[in-house]
Amino acid sequence: MMTRSDEDHLPPPPPPSYYHHRYYSSSSSSSASLKGCCCCLFLLFSFLALLAIAVVLVILLAVKPKKPQFDLQQVGVQYMGINPGPSTTADSAVIATPASAELSLNIRMLFTAVNPNKVGIRYGESRFTVMYKGIPLGRASVPGFYQDAHSQRQVIATIAVDRVSLMQADAADLIRDASLNDRVELRVLGDVGAKIRVMSVDSPGVEVSVDCAIVISPSKQSLTYKQCGFDGLSV
Repeated sequence: MMTRSDEDHLPPPPPPSYYHHRYYSSSSSSSASLKGCCCCLFLLFSFLALLAIAVVLVILLAVKPKKPQFDLQQVGVQYMGINPGPSTTADSAVIATPASAELSLNIRMLFTAVNPNKVGIRYGESRFTVMYKGIPLGRASVPGFYQDAHSQRQVIATIAVDRVSLMQADAADLIRDASLNDRVELRVLGDVGAKIRVMSVDSPGVEVSVDCAIVISPSKQSLTYKQCGFDGLSV
């Protein structure tokens, strides 16, 4: 049991600022440690990402990837029908000009995909549009697929045009081309996206643009002419 004289010899209690200083020092130390840990993790992940990119680049340089070849081989005309609309006359002219015309068309396009690389190629979904004098008539899409190295694959796309209406000037040209010249010129446009696949890693995308001019004979229901360009190169 302490006596009054013993209590007189006890040291005075520390001021409140003492506890505040100790708490602040502990918090600062924990915060600095957390920041240091996050910085180390960031540097580690950055190093691993750079290492993975470097490995992929080395592999790509070793295999020397080439652009895939995507060519339109055949066009089959399954059906082509032209229905002239009501005719109009100008200045009591004898020759009537159709005010409109409806075009129905069903064509089947056969593409050949050639992979000249030592590794596989993964194609994305491809879309093709058939046009007449700059007017879109119909579209077709081809699902994505994987192609093995040094292989060739056939891809089929079907475009169906159901009673597309053309205005007077284009209708007159269509009727004249079909009835007098027996030739209707169409244009097929599309983009084919592909990626080189190396060790389950896809390279940056490579796009092949398809631009084909085709001429169809309505009387024979067949293709009479085809000329295609790929990436600006005529084939």
